[in-house]
Amino acid sequence: MFMKFAVRVIKNQFHPLKVSPDANIKHGQLVLVRTEKGEEVFSVFVVNSQIQKTWEKHQPEPLTLVRIMNEDDLRAYEEQKKLEVEAFYKCRDLAMKRNLVMKFTQARYTFDRKKITFYYTAPERVDFRELLKDLTQEFKRVRIDLRHIGVRDETSILQGKGVCGQNYCCCTFLKKFEQVNTKLAKDQGIPITPCKITGACGRLLCCLNYEYKNYLDAAKTLPPVGSGVMTPDGVGKVFMVNFLKKAVNVKLEDGKLKEYQKSEIEMIDGEVNIDIDIDNNMNYQDDEVVDIKMLEDDRNSSTGNI
Repeated sequence: MFMKFAVRVIKNQFHPLKVSPDANIKHGQLVLVRTEKGEEVFSVFVVNSQIQKTWEKHQPEPLTLVRIMNEDDLRAYEEQKKLEVEAFYKCRDLAMKRNLVMKFTQARYTFDRKKITFYYTAPERVDFRELLKDLTQEFKRVRIDLRHIGVRDETSILQGKGVCGQNYCCCTFLKKFEQVNTKLAKDQGIPITPCKITGACGRLLCCLNYEYKNYLDAAKTLPPVGSGVMTPDGVGKVFMVNFLKKAVNVKLEDGKLKEYQKSEIEMIDGEVNIDIDIDNNMNYQDDEVVDIKMLEDDRNSSTGNI
């Protein structure tokens, strides 16, 4: 039996909602739901047939609907959001006084305000025992939860739009982060500059994985960079490959660069005595210093601790 409604909890995890058959729920309404953290407020979604079909194989754990938010609840929720902002800055200030290297992302209360969770990122493990003592003094009769998350998790929580103009993949459909490295960018002919290949999280774009197989398939039909070719203008060496246009840029014997379609060139056996700088071939631009290790450092970038 499929649930007609679902809620999306933090980090893009959808869960079916247990509701009574006579419940008058509408898409987009705010509802109070019981989770492992306590009672939390979420926006309800109507489950379409495609999601229902996916859930035939694996249905996430259903969550229990407490009630639809009434006017009193909505006023309390608005007050809660203000308290969360105040709690965020209090926690951050206390951590700074303790000289703790922690970047706080968000503070979240349960609706009954019996528990508050502080999400933070940090380059290494933090001993926050003294901070926890400070927080228990500041927030009396409230359970304190300090959660270390990764930079990719942070971006999925804060949300935003990417260079494509769409919402970040990590806060829409992406549920699992795959390993990404600069080879994906190089093989696709993308310049290795942070502004072009990294997202708001400071790590390599997740979307570098999406079309990689298509580029590999296209590469099988085109001569690789550094190979000798015969063109209508004479012998040359492939300087750059344009996979989307199915064309190559060739450096000719006179030093000129020219683009040719695949049908216009033929591969040449043997070495062609033309120098090209393969290492700097569209891989580095703007004289920008690139720390490849930093871009590829995915250790703890996603912790699953949300």
